[in-house]
Amino acid sequence: MITSLINRKTIRKYSDREVNDALLTELLEAASRTSTTGNMQVYSIIVTRDDNKKELLSPAHFNQPMVKDAPIVVTFCADYNRFNKWCRQRDAVPGYNNFLSFMTGAIDALLAAQTLCIAAESKGLGICYLGTTIYMAEKIIDILELPEGVVPVTTVTLGWPGEDPEQVDRLPMEAIVHNETYHHFSNNDIDRIYADKESREDSKQFIAENKTSTLAQVFTDVRYKKEDNETFSKILLGVLKKQGFLER
Repeated sequence: MITSLINRKTIRKYSDREVNDALLTELLEAASRTSTTGNMQVYSIIVTRDDNKKELLSPAHFNQPMVKDAPIVVTFCADYNRFNKWCRQRDAVPGYNNFLSFMTGAIDALLAAQTLCIAAESKGLGICYLGTTIYMAEKIIDILELPEGVVPVTTVTLGWPGEDPEQVDRLPMEAIVHNETYHHFSNNDIDRIYADKESREDSKQFIAENKTSTLAQVFTDVRYKKEDNETFSKILLGVLKKQGFLER
């Protein structure tokens, strides 16, 4: 298991081989055993296999080709709709129309997503996380007909690998692991931690393609711009209000 996790790769191209129902059920059962806050399981998993539905989802994920090419698209949602109904039917008054509850549901959903991904990769399947879900939550809500109390937080494409890509780089352990208390990075620490990443040929190509001076500028000026972050933040706040997690 450790070897598999260390050597894992993100798969964006899939073969035509179908994922059978028995295997998919096994993966979903594994996901359902994920750790969850208070054993509430305030999340839902939407499985999309229909080509027409994937066609509708594709623009919501910026038309990334794996959405239509993967045999299965799985959307993980923070979900209080079910839990709230259970509470009301048992003479309990739910108080989950707030941001903390959304975060609880989002954490539950993300934990379930990661469990499903690990289970899938252990069977030889390939996966790819789609970070577009939270940006385009409003459109996905409409496509998947999600009721109040349900917000999509991440999506995973799933299928048998149709490629064997190079493993992407990661920062050294000292960048992410802190012992006992937080280690405050000096300028020299930052230079050392990012040195290998910045010296990679693909990073240099990234800089050239985006016409920036540094790799950091690719992220701040091109990929994840301040104005885009602010725009999508406003949209997400609107979604949380519409879905009942924040006051309208």
